[in-house]
Amino acid sequence: MALWVFGYGSLLWNPGFEVVAQEHARLPGYARSFCMRSIHHRGTEAEPGLVLALDEQPDAVCEGLALRARDDQADAVLKYLRERELISSAYVEKLLPVTLADGRTIEAVTYVIDADHVQYCAGLGLEDQAQIIAKAVGGRGPNTEYLYNTTAHLDSLGIPDAELQWLVSRVRALTA
Repeated sequence: MALWVFGYGSLLWNPGFEVVAQEHARLPGYARSFCMRSIHHRGTEAEPGLVLALDEQPDAVCEGLALRARDDQADAVLKYLRERELISSAYVEKLLPVTLADGRTIEAVTYVIDADHVQYCAGLGLEDQAQIIAKAVGGRGPNTEYLYNTTAHLDSLGIPDAELQWLVSRVRALTA
């Protein structure tokens, strides 16, 4: 069985594995938002950053990419993704149905936020998000880089996100 992974944030521009196929995909029941404090990759425990996560919302639909791994690399890709995404147990790995642009539905490994985890922080206003993102730096670099790369890739894929675009403008003003 093919291993598909749903990308909605950094997996769009840094999957970390060889992608042999990618398709525009829609995931119902979840919204992309900066609802997870990052204490490793884009911030620290002392000064957390913010990263995108999929927050379960019944009427929402998240647009992203379904990324297919090489069949002979499926086990290695899953191991890599688990080390990367499950570093603090704030994400939960799920196999969820996503709909591809051509109408097919496939099952994709998807990382969603655990709403009971201490790093969950839904409901922050955009200005609060901008203030955090402008300052935070973690093991994988500045939080600004994460915001800028993700927004640019979503735009290039024809998946504009008005909140992320607003955050880019505001964070650039804060860091000028």
